[in-house]
This record gives sequence, C-alpha cells and structure tokens, in this order.
Amino acid sequence: MPAANRRGMEEKQLLNHTADKEQRLLPGRSTHAGNLSLSEKKLQEAICMLLVELCERFTFFGIVCNMILFCTVKLGYRNYQAAIVNMCFVGTSMLTPVLVGWLAECLVGRIKLVCICMFLHFLGTALLPVVAFPFEDIYIDRRHILHTLSKREQKIIFYFALLTASLGIGGVRAIVCPLSAYNLEDCGSKELLSFFNWFYWLINLNSAVVFVIISYIQQSVARNLGFLIPFVSMVMAMITIHMVRGEMIYKPKTDSSLLTTFGVITSALKTCCVRYRYFSVTNWLDHAKENYGGQYSETQVESTKSLARLFPLFAFQILYRTCIMQIPSGYYLQTMNSNLHFSGFVLPVAAMNVISIVPLLILVPILECINSYLFSSKDAGRSPTIYIVVGQLSAALSVVVAGFSEIHRKNFPQVEQKLSEEVLLVSSMPCFHLAPQYILLGVAEALVTPSCSLLSFQLVPERIRGISMHFLTLFNGAGCFMGAFFVQTAYAGTQGNWFPHLLHEGKLERFFFFLASLMMVNTLGFWTIAHRYNNLNQEYTNEFGGSLPEEKLLKHEKAIKHYDSVLESSPILSPMEKT
Repeated sequence: MPAANRRGMEEKQLLNHTADKEQRLLPGRSTHAGNLSLSEKKLQEAICMLLVELCERFTFFGIVCNMILFCTVKLGYRNYQAAIVNMCFVGTSMLTPVLVGWLAECLVGRIKLVCICMFLHFLGTALLPVVAFPFEDIYIDRRHILHTLSKREQKIIFYFALLTASLGIGGVRAIVCPLSAYNLEDCGSKELLSFFNWFYWLINLNSAVVFVIISYIQQSVARNLGFLIPFVSMVMAMITIHMVRGEMIYKPKTDSSLLTTFGVITSALKTCCVRYRYFSVTNWLDHAKENYGGQYSETQVESTKSLARLFPLFAFQILYRTCIMQIPSGYYLQTMNSNLHFSGFVLPVAAMNVISIVPLLILVPILECINSYLFSSKDAGRSPTIYIVVGQLSAALSVVVAGFSEIHRKNFPQVEQKLSEEVLLVSSMPCFHLAPQYILLGVAEALVTPSCSLLSFQLVPERIRGISMHFLTLFNGAGCFMGAFFVQTAYAGTQGNWFPHLLHEGKLERFFFFLASLMMVNTLGFWTIAHRYNNLNQEYTNEFGGSLPEEKLLKHEKAIKHYDSVLESSPILSPMEKT
C-alpha cells in the first residue's frame, strides 16, 4: 500500500511537471512580450531621467550664469555682495538634495514631496524673470509706464525666488534623479570610473550650451526670452508627472539612512565620554555597538566606520571647491571688467565659462581611451588619487595665473563698454587673455570630480553608497560657503582692497595669491594621506566591491537561489532526481 501511494504521488508529480513545462512552452510569445515591455519601460525610464536631469541643469546654469551681472547692474550690489549671493545659491542647491532626501525618507512621502518640489522649482524660476524683466521699458503709450518694482521689492522677490528654486532643485536631484537610480552596484572600478567620466561629461556639455545661449539671450538680444527658463522648468515638471504616473520614480533601499550614520557617531561619542575607562576598543566608533553599551548593530557601526575613513578625503575637497567657485565669482568679475568685443561682436560674459568646460569635454574621451586600451580588464588603471592630486595642483596653478592676469589686466588703458544697457569703464585687455586660468580649472574638474566620486562610491559598503555621496555633496556645498566666507573676510579685513568694487582701484590679485597658497597647502596635505585610499582601493577591488561580510553572504545566498531556480526549471532532471 505505501508503495502504491508512493507510485501514485510520483506519477502526479510527473504529470504536474509536464503540465508546467507545457504551460511554460506554449505562452512563450507572451513571456517574450512581457520581457520586451519591461525592457521598453526601463528604456523609457532612462530617457525620462536623462531629460529631467538635462532640464534641471539647464535651469540651474541659466540662473547662475549671469547672476553677478544682474546683481551689480540691476540691483546695485557691490562686487563682493554679488559674488557672495552667487556662491551661497550654488552651495544651497548642493545642500538641499540632502535635506529633501531626508524628508522623503523620514517625514513626507516621495511622491507627495516630488510634486511639492516641482511646484517650488517652477515658482522660483517664474519669479526670477519677474524681477529681472525690464518693466520700465514697457509702455502703454509714450507717457505711461505699465509697471515698476522698487529695489526693495525686487530684492525680496529675488531672494524668495532663489530659495524656492534651490529647494526645487534639491527635490529633482534627490528624488527624481538620484545617483543610486543608475544601478551601479555590480560595476567594477573601471566601469564606475567610466560612468562618472561620461556622467559629468554630459552635464558639462549641457552647461556649455546653456552658458552660450542663455547668457547671450539675457545679456544682448531679447531679455524677454529669459522666460525660457521657467518654460523648461514646466517641461521638466510634465516629464516628472509622467514618471510618477508610470511608477518610474526610484525607491531606494531603507536599510540605512543619514540619520542612522549621525546616530552611530553621536552614540559613540556619548558612550566614549561616559564609559571610556570600562571598555578597550580598537576604534572609537565601536562604542556605539550594542556589545559595548551602544544602541546600534555591528553592521551599522562597521558601515559608519568605512564611511568615516573617507572624511579626510571629503575635507580636502572643501578648499578645492572654493577654487572652482572662482569661475562664477572672481573670474567672472575679471571677465566683466575686460574687453568683450571680438570682431565687432560683444561676447557674453558667461560665455568665457565654456573655455573651462572644453578641457573636460576633450580630456574625458582621452582618459577613456587610455583606460580601455593601455590597461587590461583586470587592471583597475591608474589610482584615482593620482588624478585628484594632479587636479588640485592644476586648480592652485589656475588661481596663481589669475593673480598675474589681474596685474596684467590693470596695465591696459580703460575704455567704455555697454553691458545690459549700462555703460561701464573696463580694461581694454581682450578677455581671451584670461583663457589660461579657465583652462587650468577645467583640467582640474576633469581629473578631480569623477575620481573623487569613484572613491566615495566604491570604498564603502553597497548599503551606504548613497549616504557616502550625500556626504561628498555636503562637503562640496561647504566649499561654496567657505568661498563666500573668504570673500566677506577679505573685503572686511582689507576695507575692500582685496575684493574691490572697482577692480582697477583695488588689489584683487592678492586675494587670488592668498587662495592659491591655501590650495597648495591643501594639495600637499592630501598627497600625504593619498596612500591610505590607494590601499583601500586595492582591498575593495580584490573583494566583493566594498561589501561587508553580511552582504557577501547575501550575495552567496542570491547565487544559491539562482542555481536552485535553474535546477527547478531544467527539463533534463526528472522530479525523482530532484527529490
């Protein structure tokens, strides 16, 4: 009887297996169609993300490119005030993605928050043309002015617009287009470096187009077309709404957060201060572990320890970012006070920024060829720290060249030049004499930014890579505010001599030389610790790409499940052989 039952069960299993097999074979077309629709959705999602990213960068650079000219000519700001406003806006736009990411994770839903950010972005970009638009030039007839705004009202609307636009930018970067949405978990070192190279290459290509087109429109042709910026914002909002309805908004894993990282650090500090004498640990963050009286698991603490190793790398990026911020501040003022005429054509001031972008557009394909053809697939290529040291040295050299260019610029006689309907006294030196300092900073960006992003992404466990990129963004934003602090301190400490309103009457070159000396010290400091990240890079490259032991076990478990699924779907093995 048991034998008969066993035989009946085996026959039943065989029939079920045959039926399942036929069911899998017959609707093959529908399975293929399902895979095709899934791939089409992923392609559509990638295209939407790319369009939103390009629209966001278009509006951002459109706001930044002529802000100093607007602040000095239209709002009557002094040069140092306009430079501070510009750097603070860029810094705020870097910090808001971290804030919005935290809100989306802890307090507000992602879909609701992205709709709020889209509204804020459109509101800010729509208010900026209202402030900048020359209402005094519009007449109902030859006697009556349609509308005017006082300086005070202009400033209030201007700052409110900048704040709302920066919050909207943060929502786009943190929710719609986060870096973790590009599925980089399984990429090796070379693939990651290639991704970051081309990612920043595309962003800078977009910014080059914006700096040429928008700056010329705002400065020379029809300033009414400044409304193109809110129009692009509206297009971006429509694409985002389509992504929301199509469930294309990326939802990150919730196993780790920025608050958890700060909580581990705070708990370690508290436990370290209260119970230091009772425990002997190898790392001060171990005090946050539950075994030593803390509140966090070993996985969370070990992740935070790997992130803490990158803090020196992040700290050395602050002063570098301050040098990069000279392009929309100190270098912009130099260009604005130089001769912009070229063959009877007045160049836009912000168009000089394209000169700093060209080296990146050229160097990235060259570096990709070097990494592809000179190094094997197993070799990770040159260490990213070498690129960072060379790039920071190039940034320091750029600021030195800017100082000498300022001395050279003041040796030329002054001429009148019309900018944004205002006549200014500027140096007759052609603005192209300033090209070397822009080129050197462009070389620095091509070397430093992708390499630093690679280290920040690769040298931490997979579960906190998004947090690591958040910290890199925080320190970059701190560099922008550090630049604003330097400008304010230089102006107040020298009574306007080091950052003058009239450049030919001051000593702007001293500010550049001071910043260059700090940058040289910063480069030497990073060079002394670069070997740490070389060793870490080799360790993580040889293992599972920076995973913790728990994550390695999960990957093994996924591999076992995949192998098991292959066995289950294999037509070669019979049900008897599986049991």
